[in-house]
Amino acid sequence: MTARNGDGSTPIVYVEELSGHVGEGVVIRGWVAGTRSSGKIKFLIVRDGTGLVQGVVTPSADKETFRLAEELPLEAAVKVKGTVSADDRAPGGVELAVEHVTPVHIPNEEYPIAPKEHGVGFLMQRRHLWIRGQKQMPLLRLRDGALWAMRAFFKERRFIATEAPILVSTSVEGTTTLFTVDYFGRPAYLSQSGQLYLEATCAALGKAYWIGPVFRAEKSKTRRHLTEFWMLEAEMAYLEHEENLQLQEDLVRHVVEYVTQEHRRELEVLGRDPQVLMDEVEGPFARVSYADAVEIVRSAGVEMEYGQDLGAPAEDALSEHFRRPVFVERFPVSIKPFYMKRCADEPGVALCADLIAPEGYGEIIGGSQRVDDQQELEKQLREAGLAEEPYQWYVDLRRWGSVPHSGFGLGVERTVAWLSGIHHLRETIPFPRMIDRLDP
Repeated sequence: MTARNGDGSTPIVYVEELSGHVGEGVVIRGWVAGTRSSGKIKFLIVRDGTGLVQGVVTPSADKETFRLAEELPLEAAVKVKGTVSADDRAPGGVELAVEHVTPVHIPNEEYPIAPKEHGVGFLMQRRHLWIRGQKQMPLLRLRDGALWAMRAFFKERRFIATEAPILVSTSVEGTTTLFTVDYFGRPAYLSQSGQLYLEATCAALGKAYWIGPVFRAEKSKTRRHLTEFWMLEAEMAYLEHEENLQLQEDLVRHVVEYVTQEHRRELEVLGRDPQVLMDEVEGPFARVSYADAVEIVRSAGVEMEYGQDLGAPAEDALSEHFRRPVFVERFPVSIKPFYMKRCADEPGVALCADLIAPEGYGEIIGGSQRVDDQQELEKQLREAGLAEEPYQWYVDLRRWGSVPHSGFGLGVERTVAWLSGIHHLRETIPFPRMIDRLDP
């Protein structure tokens, strides 16, 4: 049902719909993103969250509208009535011949973010306003598109969407990166991953996934790290290592295909060529063992010893070597979590893989086949130096009806950074949390 203006005759539309109303009178509701003049013609740039449109105000408009077109400050809230016309030079291929402007709210202070260069600290402190910017808006829309594509992928494959707790009593990824909170007099932790709970859920439902926030207390200031970020995690019963890698590859390719088709405008605004992404995922993803990856990294001039985890320089070297997504498989068990199944032919390595994105965006997925034998799991808990009592419920999953199963976690922000071509993860989430940033 189309909304109507107060006079009951003019349809209220969004900017993204204007191309379907060429030659018609419409009303858009939004905010002033810019103004300029050219002789007797005034130009009013209006955004409404779906896009930007240029309104052209000539002396034929009413006098108050002509005055407002020159005086409205940035971020004034307005309703603009006018006629849509086609213009190949304009964003979206249309512009608006403005007939009347109705102010909804006119700020009485100058907008703090001017159309000039600002420092990152200045912008981060005003993140609540910065997200209105001409790069941040399409980034958030692209993020939404990527998340929608992920959910659609799992819906099509009949996975069940579920949830995992945020407050937990146990570690998943290591005790050194936990945020501790007081839970009615006993220690609890912000979850690093929903994986253990998804393993329980997949034993009930067969195939399960969730998308939610996770927390890592890593004192890192790199462009690839946030202390709070979002993960897509999936677990499937009777899924083994090779099938797990294929599932991940299918998911990533599906997301790329979706955003390059449905969000071309956002990609173009961000300066990202959709064809580059399509070319990167066109063929099978590359695969390399951890041992061979170490040799590739060394040959690129990066220092690395066998038994070290992949750091940013190593990931960059692999990214440059393969120029497409690459699975690094079979890591030493000493650098991977306790729940990963070990390779039958080489017990010193885990049946796992990290997926490294192209173009230097680092690891976007980590996954493995999980231990499905009770005694084996208990042994690996002891080897990891973890107390067994908090994990008894997790061990229970191996006592009754244990089956081979696998899963993975995909970092939403790193994936969106790669899709968009944006340098820093802080740009890919509405309100980033970093080692030095807790507000706004």
